[in-house]
Amino acid sequence: MARARIDDGLGRAAFATVRAIGAGIEGGADGRALAASVDRTTLALAVRYSLQLLAEQAPGGTVEVRVPPYAAVQCVEGPKHTRGTPPNVVETDAATWLALAAGDLSWVDARAAGRVHASGQRADLADHLPVLPA
Repeated sequence: MARARIDDGLGRAAFATVRAIGAGIEGGADGRALAASVDRTTLALAVRYSLQLLAEQAPGGTVEVRVPPYAAVQCVEGPKHTRGTPPNVVETDAATWLALAAGDLSWVDARAAGRVHASGQRADLADHLPVLPA
């Protein structure tokens, strides 16, 4: 069963809260520092909302984007997989995902720094980011 759509007001508020707290973390917000500074419910809501926007802006089932332990979505037009592990997977931590979603971090820089793991020919989200620019 599909999850209910997250209200834009709630999602944007959670996203803004997480960004504001992350900006105040000395030395930048890596995954552990952000998770320790933001309550889990707010962080999960911000991640789920931004992934929801990605799936709405780039509908499809070719790429699976995972931000464990919070959420995963399928997006991007093209061949859809139906069973087992999808051939195109993007996985990252919450802090990296939120930075990508906001446009604070580019896809190329995240890949070069090893902050995003992407496998498959279509596992490139550069054309679909940011999803919620500042």
